[in-house]
Amino acid sequence: MGVFSALTTAVSGMTAQSYALENISGNIANSRTAGYKRVDTAFADLVPDAALRRQVAGSVQAFSQATNSIQGDLNPTRIDTNIAINGDGFFVVDQRQSGVGANTQFSNSNLYTRRGDFDFDANGYLVNGAGYYLKGLKIDQVTGQLVGTQPDVLRITKEQFPAKATTSIEYRANIPAVPATTQKTQGGTEFLNAASVTAAGAAPNPYAGNAAVMGNNISSFLATSIPGGSVTVYDTLGKATSVEMRWAKLDNGNPAGNPVTTGTWGLFVAQDTSATGANQVAYVQAGQNVTFGTTGQMVTPATGDITLPTMTINGTTITGINLTTGGNGVTQNGDVSGQIDARSIRQDGYTAGTLDRVSVSAEGAVIGTFSNGQVVALAQVSVARFNADNSLKRLDGGAFEETIESGPPIIGLGTSQMVGGSVEQSNTDIADEFSKMIVTQQAYSANTKVITTAQEMLSAVFNIIR
Repeated sequence: MGVFSALTTAVSGMTAQSYALENISGNIANSRTAGYKRVDTAFADLVPDAALRRQVAGSVQAFSQATNSIQGDLNPTRIDTNIAINGDGFFVVDQRQSGVGANTQFSNSNLYTRRGDFDFDANGYLVNGAGYYLKGLKIDQVTGQLVGTQPDVLRITKEQFPAKATTSIEYRANIPAVPATTQKTQGGTEFLNAASVTAAGAAPNPYAGNAAVMGNNISSFLATSIPGGSVTVYDTLGKATSVEMRWAKLDNGNPAGNPVTTGTWGLFVAQDTSATGANQVAYVQAGQNVTFGTTGQMVTPATGDITLPTMTINGTTITGINLTTGGNGVTQNGDVSGQIDARSIRQDGYTAGTLDRVSVSAEGAVIGTFSNGQVVALAQVSVARFNADNSLKRLDGGAFEETIESGPPIIGLGTSQMVGGSVEQSNTDIADEFSKMIVTQQAYSANTKVITTAQEMLSAVFNIIR
């Protein structure tokens, strides 16, 4: 039976090499497929049971060997929504079942892929080139917290980002000990002309909170104060208006007091710089005067916050805005220029905006950039890792599904990172595949030679009886 067994063994060898060639063919065909993982071939010998000294080499069987854990090259695409995973892990995706738009129904099953050529479809879903929909967790834009715990298909629409009213202005500046006011440069004092300030219709009183400068006193006020900078603020509807500030020195403080102060200043905000009459308010004083100590630090207000007055500027009402200095943001030091050195003036409000572009951070956050300049995290891309990546079951389109052998998914990036604007290429090496093809072809030819030899041996046996 040796010759017949040789024929069977040779056929198994041809079958195994054909199987290997099929894998090689698939690898070469998908050498340009994004996220493709090549399939190698492993061989196992099949030995028939026999006595120790009568055992034969046996036949062969071929098996697929996955390379899911071997990463392909990362290729920049300049498409912001394309994502590549640098390290372990798979994107969690789903398949469309029926419906369109907001009514699209999905299979609600988690599949996994390394193919990250995601882009928006007409309905705001992120879909890769094989038709799989990206899943993740939404982020609450107000709290910044993740919504839910289970990955869901991400849908990002270009809805308007709501406006936010300004509530705080961060102000950091140095106020000169001696302001270079027009009055001072002309030989007068550096102090505010008290007659230019009216306290709610009463006698002039520059120390009164929310005192006002009327239109008929603008010239005198401007000559005895210095500009403190300006900033654009927003109301609840996102309407913008400019807040112009001026500082005026009221006195040299109380050097003998407790605490010791070396200067008292008033902050004024422009309401209507075109006002002319005695009944038209041009500037309004902030609710607190500011005093400084011997080292130039702010003494009062102790919190470092100055409440701006409620007023209507160019038809926009501003209210509830605090000027925050952080305690040491505003100082009184000598300055040869005699002008305010405003190092930083920033506010926290903004107008309404629409979504301009979307990108993905290294941590997997989907970042939205809006037309109002706001940059907000919209969602978190879900990534699954497995203890046995190579035991996942392959599906069409570069997707995989969980098996008993692979173990359950572990959600989270771990030590991996995401690379936005890039796609992972196939891990197929063309040169290596062609080398395998040559070896496979030679092995297949060798098996055919065995069949030819066995056929000749059988012919010789048949010729014995002729």
